[in-house]
Amino acid sequence: MSTRNFEALFNPQSVALIGASNRPRSVGATVMRNLLASGFAGPILPVNPKHKAVAGVLAYPDVASLPLAPDLAVVCTPPRTVPGLIAELGSRGTRAAVVITAGLDQERDQQGQSLQQATLAAARSYGLRLLGPNCVGLMVPGIGLNASFAHTQPLPGAIAFVTQSGALATVVLDWAKADGIGFSSFISLGNSVDIDFGDVLEYLGRDPATQAILLYIESIRDAPKFIKAAQAAARTKPIIAVKAGRVSEGAQAAFSHTGALAGADDVFEAALRRAGILRVDTVEDLFNAVATLARTRPLPGERLAIFTNGGGPGVMATDALVLRGGSLATLAPTTLQRLDSFLPANWSHGNPVDIIGDALPARYVQTLQALLDDPSADAVLFIHSPSAIVPSHEIALELAPTIQAAQRNVLTCWLGRESTAAARRICAEAGIPTYDTPEDAVDAFLQMVHYRRTQALLMEDRTPTAPAASTTQREKARSVIEAALHAGRELLTEPEAKQVLAAYGIPTVATRFASTPAACARLAAEMGGPVALKIVSPEISHKSDVGGVVLDLKTPDQVRAAAVAMERHVRAVRPDATITGFSIQEMARRPHAHELIIGVATDPIFGPVILFGQGGSAVEVIGDRAVALPPLNLNRARDLVARTRVARLLAGYRNHPSADMAALYTTLLRVAQMIADLPEIGELDINPLLADEQGVLALDARLRVLSLPPSQPPSPM
Repeated sequence: MSTRNFEALFNPQSVALIGASNRPRSVGATVMRNLLASGFAGPILPVNPKHKAVAGVLAYPDVASLPLAPDLAVVCTPPRTVPGLIAELGSRGTRAAVVITAGLDQERDQQGQSLQQATLAAARSYGLRLLGPNCVGLMVPGIGLNASFAHTQPLPGAIAFVTQSGALATVVLDWAKADGIGFSSFISLGNSVDIDFGDVLEYLGRDPATQAILLYIESIRDAPKFIKAAQAAARTKPIIAVKAGRVSEGAQAAFSHTGALAGADDVFEAALRRAGILRVDTVEDLFNAVATLARTRPLPGERLAIFTNGGGPGVMATDALVLRGGSLATLAPTTLQRLDSFLPANWSHGNPVDIIGDALPARYVQTLQALLDDPSADAVLFIHSPSAIVPSHEIALELAPTIQAAQRNVLTCWLGRESTAAARRICAEAGIPTYDTPEDAVDAFLQMVHYRRTQALLMEDRTPTAPAASTTQREKARSVIEAALHAGRELLTEPEAKQVLAAYGIPTVATRFASTPAACARLAAEMGGPVALKIVSPEISHKSDVGGVVLDLKTPDQVRAAAVAMERHVRAVRPDATITGFSIQEMARRPHAHELIIGVATDPIFGPVILFGQGGSAVEVIGDRAVALPPLNLNRARDLVARTRVARLLAGYRNHPSADMAALYTTLLRVAQMIADLPEIGELDINPLLADEQGVLALDARLRVLSLPPSQPPSPM
């Protein structure tokens, strides 16, 4: 349904308040007071059968008595009355309602459905849109609409705030008003029975009064709609989000390493990246980030130049930048020569640039201009410590014109309180970002960097760049999966899993299946050379944990003896497991290869998730991984790898050559294509995946498949 009838919600010409009251401190009285005090120009129609007037305004006994069909209705009556009232409003022609009433999801009607379901059914039968229930309400300050029971009137502005938490809504309103922050709209979603994040983002993305969108998210109901709407809106204005519930208590039981590693918060982080949304940690960060992005230009790169009149603050900023993953600009030789020409001999001779505490205003301006002219500096951070030589506000007045005229971003940090207050005010009035501490300024710069990366990925073509699998390849992989499902198995054997990978061109080590120790010996003789022996059991996914792996067996007799001993040991430690046989594979001799993991898990909200990181038997302990939502293209595959620590090892070091990154990226793209073609895949581990200068090679693979319902919906992404 999306934004149908949203004009009645966000720009109504008339408002009815159902449940308006004269009772002090009641919700009905508070909402009525807010409606009257906000300056709304249209008629406000209170409905209450017990009063002839509410707050001095003529009241009506019921919806039928209203002199006109209100565009918007606000409902704050007891839960049992709400479904009927929505039906009455819909029949009168009302097209939107804010349902403040709580508890509709907990009570049931005579038919056994919840009152919330009954309310939604009534609304949909008339095309009426519902905000809520169980919400604080809606505010659109630009038209004087405050249809809420908030404790204060919001200031008008260009920021939209959308929240799932009613308590947080009132806190943010209070905090923002104290800091002079205004809103284009302020939306409390409540239970989101009808209108959710996706609907609101679609509307706000096209709203000319909204220049930035802030979100407080606890959960997402419709992932495809959310991501599609966010992507469209984020191409034209910043979207910044706080996601609550980052920590999941309790262990997650999963078949694969990937299922255990790809936690809900990691997946949500990946979804926000896919949607083009910048994520921050706190509500204060929301407003700090939007204040920075509103006052700065897009970054051309990610290198920061720092200059200061005191060495210590410059070092503090450098520490914060490097420790948080930022990049310090390396100044060009010509810039160093230029700085040498006017700075004292004891200046720092590098970045950060310490211009010494006795600097007069001209030295500040010259230094700033030299850094702005250096192509290796993508932004400049100026940090000032109070000085008796020149008052801070005089320096701010001298620097402001240069900063305003600059083509690169300049962030300022005025340390201290009383003596630098005027300098901060001058910068704020000039639209120059200013911060209280070096760390705050660095955080702001890094938010710009993260936003730049998010936007770069968002603007790319989402078409995967890996060659599509041929029909023959797809059918070969599908036949392996269907055979397992027909046999009643969700877990493919290792040889079967490798057949699926090989069908998509993913290099795998030669692997064969044997049902008995004697058959193992015969296969080993045929394969020649050293082999690895592994147990095959549908109940055992992590074979090394139960002694189900023996490496570097050189003769058929060694293979037979190892198989007999392995079977005996596994039956003792896992009597519940059904041992179907053994897998025999060639030993891979790749002494300098890195052990990686590529995996797939299925998130209940966002669907398939691709994981990449450092692999091996200690993969959970190492915890070096990143996740992304498909589809992937080459740049998204690069970004996925770059977000791990092992990426630095893959680039090569000392006498270790760099890995074949093209082969690694291609493997990620082929995995993404595989899960698009084969929605039966529920979980996948390729661990370890060896990567070196020769390419990649899958040593082990675990694959779990699921039967699909007759009409399988497409992947949400």
